[in-house]
Amino acid sequence: MMSIRQRREIRATEVSEDFPAQEENVKLENKLPSGCTSRRLWKILSLTIGGTIALCIGLLTSVYLATLHENDLWFSNIKEVEREISFRTECGLYYSYYKQMLQAPTLVQGFHGLIYDNKTESMKTINLLQRMNIYQEVFLSILYRVLPIQKYLEPVYFYIYTLFGLQAIYVTALYITSWLLSGTWLSGLLAAFWYVTNSMLLFFPKCNHFISSSEKFLLPHLIGWELTLLAIFISTFLFSLTWQFNQFMMLMQALVLFTLDSLDMLPAVKATWLYGIQITSLLLVCILQFFNSMILGSLLISFNLSVFIARKLQKNLKTGSFLNRLGKLLLHLFMVLCLTLFLNNIIKKILNLKSDEHIFKFLKAKFGLGATRDFDANLYLCEEAFGLLPFNTFGRLSDTLLFYAYVFVLSITVTVAFVVAFHNLSDSTSQQSVGKMEKGTVNLKPETAYNLIHTILFGFLALSTMRMKYLWTSHMCVFASFGLCSPEIWELLLKSVHLYNPKRVSYFFHTTFFCLFFSSRMMDELSELREFYDPDTVELMNWINSNTPRKAVFAGSMQLLAGVKLCTGRTLTNHPHYEDSSLRERTRAVYQIYAKRAPEEVHALLRSFGTDYVILEDSICYERRHHRGCRLRDLLDIANGHMMDGPGENDPDLKPADHPRFCEEIKRNLPPYVAHFTRVFQNKTFHVYKLSRNK
Repeated sequence: MMSIRQRREIRATEVSEDFPAQEENVKLENKLPSGCTSRRLWKILSLTIGGTIALCIGLLTSVYLATLHENDLWFSNIKEVEREISFRTECGLYYSYYKQMLQAPTLVQGFHGLIYDNKTESMKTINLLQRMNIYQEVFLSILYRVLPIQKYLEPVYFYIYTLFGLQAIYVTALYITSWLLSGTWLSGLLAAFWYVTNSMLLFFPKCNHFISSSEKFLLPHLIGWELTLLAIFISTFLFSLTWQFNQFMMLMQALVLFTLDSLDMLPAVKATWLYGIQITSLLLVCILQFFNSMILGSLLISFNLSVFIARKLQKNLKTGSFLNRLGKLLLHLFMVLCLTLFLNNIIKKILNLKSDEHIFKFLKAKFGLGATRDFDANLYLCEEAFGLLPFNTFGRLSDTLLFYAYVFVLSITVTVAFVVAFHNLSDSTSQQSVGKMEKGTVNLKPETAYNLIHTILFGFLALSTMRMKYLWTSHMCVFASFGLCSPEIWELLLKSVHLYNPKRVSYFFHTTFFCLFFSSRMMDELSELREFYDPDTVELMNWINSNTPRKAVFAGSMQLLAGVKLCTGRTLTNHPHYEDSSLRERTRAVYQIYAKRAPEEVHALLRSFGTDYVILEDSICYERRHHRGCRLRDLLDIANGHMMDGPGENDPDLKPADHPRFCEEIKRNLPPYVAHFTRVFQNKTFHVYKLSRNK
């Protein structure tokens, strides 16, 4: 029988039958004395240098991003309202809760305001800690109040410096991951360099989960399996607590574990532990979020439970001939898939869950499984961020040679993975380790196999949805640098052309590293000086603060209202956090201000949410950014069964509207509109109307 186990750590000076030289600086090491003391000293020196570089890289990345932020906005020289406006859409909404906690007289009152919030959604009291993942904002506000830094550091700087600090941790994790995968810190240095030189494609401060996803199989080399499980649990729990879409990323991890387990590339016991950690983390987050039912209805929990059930029902999965095992594997896959869908459907029906239905409608329409007129699904489909990855992305990645290196390493590792998977499925009689096979056999370490499947899944995700490119490109930096600086990759390549020699391995990966490091273009962003400039929005926020009651309720676009809450503290009708079915219905109703509706109908809809003021934006009413059929007014027309404006075809069942477009007609000050709406503010971009209180 074949035994699957982790490969033991290979030290820099150990020479085995298969891998005579596994660490960097092989040529230099051969000159050292052969004593045990010198070997230990060399290892300590290498770890010290590598660790020091990791800390420096993280610090420099943080400083670099802070400098870019300052150069781009001139953040230190603009007014407070301009700084707050620079937090766009959801970022502004999250920051408003950090600001709210700081403005509360006491922490207890601050928590009470979050748990019983009646300003985020008018005429409703919601628990923000249940609805949103804002524990990080709460933690930062507590930290700022406790630390003696109020006299030296403004709250906004403490917040953004924390984000840049998280990026320092992130790039350090990339560095260490690449180092552990390849065995040389030169690989980590190249990964960090690629990350920085492609930072505009990679930066995404809300999600820093790379440690939990890429070091699952690397930590045992350093701290042992028990402490590894604890570290994975803590990182997975924190990741789940701080991002609302954690379940979808963790589902990808679960799919990777399922694939490795099925192909004998990972022991089933370890996969079981990791499945359990994911479920436990989500359940703890569910408790901390006051039993958020969306977590219980996640596909991740259904999938992991289905894997456990399928294992019990289908035994002896890893025995038999190749065709026998392949048949069992396909049956196992089908069983897990069916159980997942069944369990997920049952859970959602029991809990009456509709929070994430818009995501599945979007996916169904995106992959051509049926046309839809659903407003929410089309809203996502028409956004560039949710479209296909632009082809010019590959050109930008190729400018630093990252994409070429990635394709080179990926092609080699995919070939090796197919060979290893075929060998494992064909040979069920001898227990061999994935990382340690018999001499002359092509092999693949579990950590390499894990990251290979992960990068492929991230690649498909990024190609289909541009917003997800930050996951793939970050992983691309690690995977490409690992492969180019890994002696095993070069050994395999040289053996295939009968040129293998330990000295040639060292020469090739050192030469490749220095060529790529010094030939990559250096960025010139630091020399570009820009300034924040949005006078119309600044004027609007100042007017709201000076001319409207503190308890006034505002309606408008989701993106703008997030800024209204942050800059003015006024009550909103809707906001950008879209993971709630009642909020989506409310947003759809508010957006009728851009549809072809009668003034009395729009007035009745807005007043049903307690609206006092409505903000109309010319950039939405006369939108030209999207093509016909994807403009917000077009989506509303289609959802309402009305024909779209402008030349072009319409579906045969769409009919002409009985009323003109509200956002255009209201500016003519006709009697039916004046009776319900009074214009109280206007500039080049915004028009604010006060609603009458008559029925």
